[in-house]
Amino acid sequence: MHLSRKSIWSFSFFILLFAPTSYGQQGEKTWKKLMTDPYPGKQDDITFVNPHLGWYVNGYGAIYHTQDGGESWAKQLEQKGTFFRCIAFVDSLTGFAGTVGTDYFPNVTDTIPLYGTTDGGKTWLPVPYKGPYVKGLCAIDVVAETYINHGVLDVRYHLYGVWRVGAPANIMISNDGGKTWQSQSMEQYGKMLFDIKMLDTKNGIACSASDADISKSNALILRTSDGGKTWVNVYQSDRPLETAWKVSFADDMVGYATIQSYDPANVQQRIAKTVDGGMTWTEINLCQDAAAREFGIGFIDADHGFVGTMNSGYETRDGGSTWSKIDLGRACNKIRFYRDKSDKVYGYAIGVDVMKW
Repeated sequence: MHLSRKSIWSFSFFILLFAPTSYGQQGEKTWKKLMTDPYPGKQDDITFVNPHLGWYVNGYGAIYHTQDGGESWAKQLEQKGTFFRCIAFVDSLTGFAGTVGTDYFPNVTDTIPLYGTTDGGKTWLPVPYKGPYVKGLCAIDVVAETYINHGVLDVRYHLYGVWRVGAPANIMISNDGGKTWQSQSMEQYGKMLFDIKMLDTKNGIACSASDADISKSNALILRTSDGGKTWVNVYQSDRPLETAWKVSFADDMVGYATIQSYDPANVQQRIAKTVDGGMTWTEINLCQDAAAREFGIGFIDADHGFVGTMNSGYETRDGGSTWSKIDLGRACNKIRFYRDKSDKVYGYAIGVDVMKW
């Protein structure tokens, strides 16, 4: 069986528009679909800096902004030929949006991998960097580091971007809040990179693949303990047609990652779980459904979490021992949970639709 990377991955993008609404048991907090501009496929990332201010991106080269917790959205940018893949903000003004790059999806011509804003998204400009050429970006993570600045407690932001679907594997790092960036190759560790989660400025996890040819690839999880300079293989599946797609940590020790399968004969879908900060991982079963290709994952705490798949979502309340099928929209690719100043949890998810918890 021959499956080209472009035909397989493009299928994930060109899925039909579907707009479900999510319901839970009476009195329970659950997911609801927000009113957004229609989009014909999987939208990839969403981010918030507080319960009111947020942004999301999609493959139309569009960036949307909300100031009321997602009840309404304004389009800040639409740039034809650009496929925005990821977005992150360090505060209400400073943010970054990564593109998937050329030679993968049709009609994508933008070769600039990263754009930045310092005015809350009103204007976006290409971000310069030093190091090897960056083809595109699939994920950006932000770590806030507290430090003493002239006797006053202050925050320093570190940003980490990884790429990309379809290869090559690289990383971009900024240790000064995005003012300067340095890139480096990751080809010696993995052949594609899809997500990154830094637990602190030294320790982190990246989702990867063992081969640039998806038909030969195993799912691969990498770990760093030196801020991304070097990485070690801490998990590798033993099945072809798999990648490690997205990762979520409930705390510094307990984390979960989706294992994405492109094998049409594979019925058993699995995720990977760690309880030791990503040092070791074990596979746990999600569901038996050959069509349930996994995408996003997000956990509120060590027990309660969600997984998005091509056709629906799944919820666990016991750390992944059991899962219940729920409505999370189609192809939910990114799930993010936050806590406000009163420690109240709020969350957002994005795929074909934008959802709010």
